[in-house]
Amino acid sequence: MTTVYAIYATTIFVVAFVLIASDRLNKTLVALGGATAMFVLPVINSHEVFYSEETGVDWDVIFLLLGMMIIVSVVRQTGVFEYVAISAAKRAKGSPLRIMIFLLLVTAIGSAFLDNVTTVLLIAPVTLLVCERLGISPAPFLIAEAFAANIGGAATLVGDPTSIIIGTGAGLSFVSFLANMTPVVIVVLGALVVLLPRLFPDAFAVDDKRIADVMSLDESEAIRDRRLLIQCGIVLLLVFAGFVTHKQIHMEPSLVAMTGAGLLIVISGLGREFYLSSVEWETLLFFAGLFVMVGALVRTGVIDKVAHAAGDAIGSSPLMATMVILGASFLVSGFVNNVPYAATMTPIVGQFASSMHGLHNDVLWWALISGTVMGGNLTAVGASANVVVMGIAGRAGHPVSFGEFTRKGAVLTAVSLLISVGYLWVRYFLLA
Repeated sequence: MTTVYAIYATTIFVVAFVLIASDRLNKTLVALGGATAMFVLPVINSHEVFYSEETGVDWDVIFLLLGMMIIVSVVRQTGVFEYVAISAAKRAKGSPLRIMIFLLLVTAIGSAFLDNVTTVLLIAPVTLLVCERLGISPAPFLIAEAFAANIGGAATLVGDPTSIIIGTGAGLSFVSFLANMTPVVIVVLGALVVLLPRLFPDAFAVDDKRIADVMSLDESEAIRDRRLLIQCGIVLLLVFAGFVTHKQIHMEPSLVAMTGAGLLIVISGLGREFYLSSVEWETLLFFAGLFVMVGALVRTGVIDKVAHAAGDAIGSSPLMATMVILGASFLVSGFVNNVPYAATMTPIVGQFASSMHGLHNDVLWWALISGTVMGGNLTAVGASANVVVMGIAGRAGHPVSFGEFTRKGAVLTAVSLLISVGYLWVRYFLLA
């Protein structure tokens, strides 16, 4: 397309991003308004929006979210979230810091084997309940969990959509992925735990009376429907098994989630006011608008040009190539949805990897994965888990501003980048 279209699409995206970052307007309205503006020239048409895998709305993400939100709505009716919340608080002896560490570790581990958005949707209700019991704001806990979800998602081949895109394109095995990415993920996760008191200095003050009240609770009394709990447990096991084996059974995770949601609706007999109670409609619409805007950048060649410019700056040095890919991926993934970026960069990195013979060819893939997945922590729109957490926090009456999330995310991202640089250099160059 012409340069005029590219400039127009870039301007619309930048204006929308600034408005979202300012928190002066509803982010869903801004995203939908930006998407609508893309049709004015038109930069993108309806067929490219609804049917194209490269430029259209990622329906797999939308329906994965919808399916898991419905499942969470049904599971909530059993009382199991209250049970887990009370148990976690009692094991931590009411300490908010220990509870936060426990929840983010569970989130990180879950995100390594499930989609990180799915993990956040399952952990968030527990977080809201335990914070309500202790009389503290859940916002810091939810932000920390989003960070942990993005970090944990980099550990395995199935932990993040971008990991799947890059891993499949590079022909990486599950075992090699685990062996090369897990060490740096563990170190970055440890850094997050150390940073918690500095990132959230006012989040851990709690009334001693609240702690005593929580310690006196009997978590077993929280279970309201044991029969439904067993049914939900069976369906969740089937859904998780479907996520892990989706390639073998030829079902995308979105279809697995929607099948599980439909099954629970049927067997539970709940009315729609119950099974739709946890559906974040604004979040789903925000994603749709964001996908259209990013799709327009792909359609006009903006993302492709940015990716190629980064490729031109790499040169022939393996170390330079690794660091440029890592730094660019951390930066770009913090501001645009990392799925199209991963899809664009995979063939470019593949060309460089194939031209580098010897010990250093695979390191480019680990650099791309580290930056693309963990770089999503930079801003509130850098990763799907961040957007979901923002929606949940707002709906719970504890909205998180774009600036607040980004200020904390920037600190963690800088630390993650430094750790990743050190890890890649030591393991693949110094000790090679």
